[in-house]
Amino acid sequence: MAAQMNERVVRASKLNFTVLEIGEGPLVLCLHGFPDTAHSFRNQMPALADAGYHAVAPFMRGYAPTEPAPDGRYDSPVLSEDALALIEALGYQEAVLFGHDWGAVAAYGAAARAPNVVQKLITAAVPYGTSFFQALVTNYAQQRRSWYMFFFQTAIAETAVSLNDFAFLEKMWRDWSPGWNWTQPEMEALKRCFRAKGTLEAALGYYRATLGPVLKIPAQPSALATAMAAPIEVPTLMFHGRDDGCIGAELLSGMEALFPRGLKIDVVPGAGHFVHQEKPDHVNRLMLQFLRQGI
Repeated sequence: MAAQMNERVVRASKLNFTVLEIGEGPLVLCLHGFPDTAHSFRNQMPALADAGYHAVAPFMRGYAPTEPAPDGRYDSPVLSEDALALIEALGYQEAVLFGHDWGAVAAYGAAARAPNVVQKLITAAVPYGTSFFQALVTNYAQQRRSWYMFFFQTAIAETAVSLNDFAFLEKMWRDWSPGWNWTQPEMEALKRCFRAKGTLEAALGYYRATLGPVLKIPAQPSALATAMAAPIEVPTLMFHGRDDGCIGAELLSGMEALFPRGLKIDVVPGAGHFVHQEKPDHVNRLMLQFLRQGI
C-alpha cells in the first residue's frame, strides 16, 4: 500500500506553492483546474504511488494555501512556466504531467515548450489547438457552455460567485458533471480554498488574463489561440467526459494532427467535466497502462 499523503511548501517561480505528495520514484506532477484544488487527484495519487511513482499535486498559483501572484500574472504562459519550475524545484530533470482543465492548459504549454523535460502527457477535459477559441465565436452550443468566462470579466463576478458561501461553485460542478455524486467533504475542501483571502480573485484572474484582452480589441478566431497551436512532441493520453457540460466533446476533433508522437483520446461515457474524479477506476487503469506501455 502507498504511504501517507503529505503536504509541504515548495518554492518555485518566486512563489511558495503548497503541494500534496505521496510515493517515491519518477515524478508525476498533477495540475488542477477550476473550480478545484490539489485534492482533485486524490484518487489518482495513491494509485501512482503504489505503481512506483512520486505523485505531487500543487495548489495552483493563487489557490490557497499557495500564494497569490505578486505581479498579478495568471496567463497561460506563466502557468506552463510554473509546471516546469516545479519539476526543477522538486529535484527532477524530467516528469510526467497530468493536467485537468486549467492544469491541462499549463501541461500542454509546458510540453510544447520543453519536450525534453515532459516525458509523457496526460490531460483531461480541455482540448488542445484552436478549436475551443474558434468555438467561442462560431459554435452556439459552446457559447452557451462558456457563458461564465464572459461573466467573469465583469466587476460583479466576485460578489456573485461568493454569494451564499460559494453556492455558485456547487452549481457549476452540477452543471459541468451532471451525473457526479460528490461527497460533502469534497465540496467543503473546494469552498475552504475559495473562502481564503485572494483565491477567488486569483481564480477569476485566469479567465481575465485569457479573455480580457480579446474583448478590448477586434480579433479573428484563428488568432485567439496561437499559444495552443504548436505541435506537441510528447506521447499524450487525453480523457474527456462524454457528458461534459463545460466543453463539448466535438471540440476534440482534429487534435491528433498536433501530436506527432501519438495521441490517444478516451471519451468516457457517463462522465462529465471532472472525469478523473467521476470515473477514477477507469482513468487509473488507462493512466497506469499508458505510463507502463505507452499508447
